[in-house]
Amino acid sequence: MKYITFAIPCYNSQDYMEHAIKSILKGGEDVEIIIVNDGSSDKTEKIGKKYAEKYPTIVKLITQENGGHGEAVNTGLAHASGKYFKVVDSDDWVNKDSLKKIISAIKEFVTTGTEVDMVISNYVYEKEGVEHKKVVSYRNALPVEKIFAWNDVKFFHVGQYILMHSVCYRTEMLRLCQLRLPKHTFYVDNIYVYYPLPHVRTMYYIDTDFYRYYIGREDQSVNEKVMIGRVDQQIFVTRTMINMYELKNVQNRKLRKYMMNYLAIMMTVSSILLIRSKKPENLQKKKELWNFLKWKDYKTYLKIRYGILGQTMNLPGSSGRKVSSMAYVVARRLFGFN
Repeated sequence: MKYITFAIPCYNSQDYMEHAIKSILKGGEDVEIIIVNDGSSDKTEKIGKKYAEKYPTIVKLITQENGGHGEAVNTGLAHASGKYFKVVDSDDWVNKDSLKKIISAIKEFVTTGTEVDMVISNYVYEKEGVEHKKVVSYRNALPVEKIFAWNDVKFFHVGQYILMHSVCYRTEMLRLCQLRLPKHTFYVDNIYVYYPLPHVRTMYYIDTDFYRYYIGREDQSVNEKVMIGRVDQQIFVTRTMINMYELKNVQNRKLRKYMMNYLAIMMTVSSILLIRSKKPENLQKKKELWNFLKWKDYKTYLKIRYGILGQTMNLPGSSGRKVSSMAYVVARRLFGFN
């Protein structure tokens, strides 16, 4: 039995993908690794084939036409046989000891016939050139090593959101909620985390620094210049998330608040990138994005627009935009973005 399927989306990843693969191989026969070669033109397929041949009961290689990160995740999920499903980007890796803890917990769920929809763990910003790595943990917000529901969740600090790095979903739950990520689109990891949330009934948090999130490549999708260049895709993802749910219909109050705060962060990131681009047409796009939220979900718009983040992002004039940009610089330093 495979307890966790790890999908590794790879696009021209020859220089770093082996580190990711080797870190997961520490799980032995308890894990399945699906390497999705997303139309690479370098040695990605050759490297993937090498590991699939060496570890035929653990590693699968799937080669497809280029469809982007989201389509690679879709492919991994479609072929997953593990009880749980986790995405590991090809330039990231996992901690061996934490992997053993998570496998042990999942084995216990399977043995006792317990359905836990989401397993959460910590992640580490492995930022190039930074000696003291920032760890995002949830011990203040979530019960530790106990099965819990949304009513048991406490207060999340700003910057403490559950991201793709920290989440491991029950595979069947993802399939039942019909998760499908857009093709040829960056930043879909936000959809991957956000969309399934109302379908999550039970959770389990392991206070261990599992996922290592590398930051430092110039071409990385979270590099600020790259993000500004792809701001239309950021807007697309934000609008897609707005379209998913009218939040007043989310029954659980704590879940509704969490989702609203997550959406507020997405609106903030989109707004600040549009402001920092310094292009007049992007200021119009910012206005259109806020109007879209207002039209689609008026109550959510009011709470986000007149919250602290919404007000900061909508200060009038050039001086207001300078304050907004300063707020982003502070957040960037605080949360370790590239």
